[in-house]
Amino acid sequence: QVQLVESGGGLVQPGGSLRLSCAASGSIFRINAMGWYRQAPGKQRELVATLSSGGRTNYADSVKGRFTLSGDNAKKTVSLQMNSLKPEDTAVYYCNFGLIGTDLRYLEVWGQGSLVTVSS
Repeated sequence: QVQLVESGGGLVQPGGSLRLSCAASGSIFRINAMGWYRQAPGKQRELVATLSSGGRTNYADSVKGRFTLSGDNAKKTVSLQMNSLKPEDTAVYYCNFGLIGTDLRYLEVWGQGSLVTVSS
C-alpha cells in the first residue's frame, strides 16, 4: 500500500503566499511522476503542476510565474510554493504520484486534499 499525506493550505489574502507539501510512504519501487491538481467549487479537477522522473516540470498557464513545484524522489516528497495568490486560486489542492509499487504494478495515488482559500 502507498499513502500520501499533505500539509499546508489555509486562508490567505490576495497577493499572499502559501506552501503545500506532500509525502509518500509505503511499498514504492520507483516514482515516475509527481504533482499537484486542484478542484474549485463546481469545477472539474485540473492540473496545476507536474514533475516527471526526467526532471521536466509542466505548469498550467494560469499559475506560470507564480507557483513553483519542487520534488525529491529520494525523500518521496513534493512541494508547491504558491506566490501572488489570487481569489481564483481558491480550491482543494491534491497531490498526485504516479509510481511503480514493489509488486511492479503501476499505481496512481492521490493525497487527501488541502483547502486553499484566497480572500480578503
